[in-house]
Amino acid sequence: MTTLQKTPGAAESRASRESRESPENPEATDTRGTHGSPDSPDSPRTAEAAPRRRSTATPLTAGLLAALLLLALLSAGTGAYGIPLGDVLSSVQHRIGLGGHALDRTAESVLWNIRLPRVVLAVLVGASLGCAGALMQGVFGNPLAEPGVIGISSGAAVGAVGAVVLGLTFLGNWTVSVCAFAGGLVTVLLVYAMSRSGGRTEVVTLILTGIAVTAFAGALIGLFLFFADDAQISQITFWQLGSLAQATWPKVLAVLPCALVGLAVAPFHARRLDLLALGERPARHLGVDVERLRIALILVVALLTAAAVAVSGIVTFVGLVVPHVLRMANGPGHRFLIPGSALGGAVALTAGDLAARTIAAPAELPLGVLTALIGSPFFFWLLRRTRRKQGGWA
Repeated sequence: MTTLQKTPGAAESRASRESRESPENPEATDTRGTHGSPDSPDSPRTAEAAPRRRSTATPLTAGLLAALLLLALLSAGTGAYGIPLGDVLSSVQHRIGLGGHALDRTAESVLWNIRLPRVVLAVLVGASLGCAGALMQGVFGNPLAEPGVIGISSGAAVGAVGAVVLGLTFLGNWTVSVCAFAGGLVTVLLVYAMSRSGGRTEVVTLILTGIAVTAFAGALIGLFLFFADDAQISQITFWQLGSLAQATWPKVLAVLPCALVGLAVAPFHARRLDLLALGERPARHLGVDVERLRIALILVVALLTAAAVAVSGIVTFVGLVVPHVLRMANGPGHRFLIPGSALGGAVALTAGDLAARTIAAPAELPLGVLTALIGSPFFFWLLRRTRRKQGGWA
């Protein structure tokens, strides 16, 4: 860097290259296999496609916000004890001092002690998983990275299940969350170290490592099941299937700090992730400390994933599907993709939770099972699509 700046000609060359490679210039964005080849429909390299994709960010954000608000209100009023939408709005207005009126005792209890904690928890968990998926794909530079696919969710679940079976209470209500964070962090660092070869992370190695780690985590959970009593077995089953049925305000407050910290920190790394998409060497030449960036974002991903798993159990594929849908709609720029994935994840999980409790009413489908049924075919399609674009894995 200092050698290039010694002469005016070199400085001009460097400035020209930075302007061409900067994320501000959509024609310079390199997708590195994560977002499609330069000739693919997903690539924003052409001058004609760039303005169209920039203009979709605002309507997409507005549409996602409107969908989230509508789904939250619908979810709050739908269930075995139905509450009309007008009554839901009136009760919320009354609680925040904007008019409205209180409902009868039963309706108020159902709305504020059962429904709304569940809605808020679905928003927090979905936003955490969606944001974590977008960060994972940017950090590893491939479209198949997702906390559940590469074993982070399973590792975090092992930490949480271990805390339940061993009866750990050293941090009170925070014990399970801290153990889940530790399990997720150890898992993601292990997968990252084992997947990296020759200075880069390969897609196939990443997936195979994730499969191995997930299998090992499943074995540990099975071992805990062997030593658990009946009450603990029911709790472990909750982790394995994934559900928001046990949502309460204390659980919301327990996960809220972790989720808010992760969601607040992630967007500040958007520009450096765009530079990393150009390749490691160009990113280093442009001043990005690649290894430090990856370690920092891995910690953020572990924090977000652990926060989600600590209250919902294993819910997979949200972090895989949501970023891809938004990337196909608006391009690969992380300045929209990261917050958009958080918002899209909140929409997806709120809708999924509503479907889980209404499709087979009065029974309730496990949320993790439902997301896996929808996300698995998408993952299979994405795997074949990536393989076809790269001309095979060999």
